[in-house]
Amino acid sequence: MVLKDLHVHTNYCDGKDKPEDIVLAAIDMGMKTLGFSGHGYTYFDESYCMSKEGTEEYKKEIASLKEKYSDQIEILCGVERDMYTTEDTSSFDYVIGSLHYILVDGEYIPVDWKYEIIKDAADKYFGGDMTALAVYYLDAVSEVAERTKCTIVGHFDLITKFNENEQTIDVTNPRYISAYKKAIDRIMESCKLFEINTGAISRGYRSSPYPSPEIIEYIKNKGGEFILSSDAHTKEGLCYAFDKYESLLL
Repeated sequence: MVLKDLHVHTNYCDGKDKPEDIVLAAIDMGMKTLGFSGHGYTYFDESYCMSKEGTEEYKKEIASLKEKYSDQIEILCGVERDMYTTEDTSSFDYVIGSLHYILVDGEYIPVDWKYEIIKDAADKYFGGDMTALAVYYLDAVSEVAERTKCTIVGHFDLITKFNENEQTIDVTNPRYISAYKKAIDRIMESCKLFEINTGAISRGYRSSPYPSPEIIEYIKNKGGEFILSSDAHTKEGLCYAFDKYESLLL
């Protein structure tokens, strides 16, 4: 089983647990590498991310934990940088580049908070066409690697978080397929490492990871690579279902 997890959130952002409690849980699990990836500060939405001051405290605490537990586990200090984050992230060990919003007419609309939010956005801006909204998201996410300078591309098709239950985005639509292929082609000019993210499974939104099997296949055929990520917001979520999906890495 893969014993490395680089997408982990703490109580510095929207996670539940303190960093040291997560470290102790990781050691108990026999993990080899634990990477923290707090949400980088977004000035237009402070509800989920680390504050500017909190970011500095986060760095200091992770550095202390690195030293304290260096003989038991490798600890890395990363950040999940949203594409619209303007903060400098060059001091982190690695960067997960992701996109949690669509920006329409100056309005930042979160795509992974509640289904009703994106449904209202589709009604307001896309004539009720959820597939058109998804294409708009994919067109935007094509810039994620260039703008975040990321090491890893996070949950590429996050826009489908609620689709398993609502089934309002037609992922077989040629517009959608063309959009994700164009986005992947552009991203891979800057970053070839994508995560296979099990976070929405652990939280009960999906029964399969991001990205979809079709997108995974396309990335593989283009020469992309993968890393398993739990997107854990609790210590119980570490390495969630990695044993089930590690075959996708081959």
